[in-house]
Amino acid sequence: QVQVVESGGGLVQAGGSLRLSCAASGRTFSNYHMGWFRQAPGKEREFVAAINWSGGATVYADSVKGRFIISRDNAENTVYLQMNSLKPEDTAVYYCAAVSWGSYYPRSNDWGQGTQVTVSS
Repeated sequence: QVQVVESGGGLVQAGGSLRLSCAASGRTFSNYHMGWFRQAPGKEREFVAAINWSGGATVYADSVKGRFIISRDNAENTVYLQMNSLKPEDTAVYYCAAVSWGSYYPRSNDWGQGTQVTVSS
């Protein structure tokens, strides 16, 4: 199983940008489809974006489509989430995890610490 550490969150004004990183351990990282999820206070965790094992296919939630870009560098065992045109409703703790392709469900329920993103209006 892939173990991950998320970083890159912070406080940003609406309309600004942030780049999140997900550093993974393990030599089989390139075998996994990966996704980003987020959870805001008082809400359930929701799917944000996913990228397949090679990086050749991506999918986005409607709420972030056109604003966020997911990418990966298998040589560095890292997944990225470039977030542009940020809105206050993007405020949440962001998590990355291995996912099943098509349903984009996480492969396990072992979530890490995540990284906090706060967007001010």
